[in-house]
Amino acid sequence: MNPYIFCYYLIQFCGHSWIFINMIIRFLIFGEDSVADTFYSIGLVMRVCQSSSILELLHIRLSIAEDHFLLRLLQIAERIIILFVVIVSQEEIQGKCVVCILFFLWSFLDVVRYTYCMLAVTGTYFQELTWLHYTLWIPLYPLSVLAEEFAIYESLPHFETYGTYSTQLPLPFDISVYFPYVLKIYMAMLFGGAYLIVRCLYMERKAQLGSWTIKAKRS
Repeated sequence: MNPYIFCYYLIQFCGHSWIFINMIIRFLIFGEDSVADTFYSIGLVMRVCQSSSILELLHIRLSIAEDHFLLRLLQIAERIIILFVVIVSQEEIQGKCVVCILFFLWSFLDVVRYTYCMLAVTGTYFQELTWLHYTLWIPLYPLSVLAEEFAIYESLPHFETYGTYSTQLPLPFDISVYFPYVLKIYMAMLFGGAYLIVRCLYMERKAQLGSWTIKAKRS
């Protein structure tokens, strides 16, 4: 067992568990009023967790962790762009319901993911957890993509009003970059990236759960 990678998964598990449980408790206590200040309550922890996930690309390259590099790159980049470029940069978006939904879906997926990864490092596997890890994305990931698309759509008027990230490139390019157009292009690209991610996740699920089925039949 690699102590470092175990500690990394443990920290990520604790962070996302705190977000997930915090959101549920706040909703049970404050109801719909908790939605508006979701970002202000848990945004910092979410930013730390998502920023730390960039280390996973290094883990894969150094063969510390076993995963598909392209798959993790797409997943991490997708969240980093939505969180830091769209949500963090526009205060008006931070109180929207879509941010609450997005954080809930992300944390739900990651609680299961890091629980599985943490136990896998120790060589511990539970069939139910394995099934959940490779199945939960089927309903939740498409929902998260739709939420990300809606978050971008909601942010467009604010990017247009404030001109955030819109700039004039210096010579010799002399090109104006209107960031809302960049976001609209990214919205289209997001569906393409989501297709690749779904395809990779499906193949991974088929390979992993197929092996579990074979083992179960033999036993």
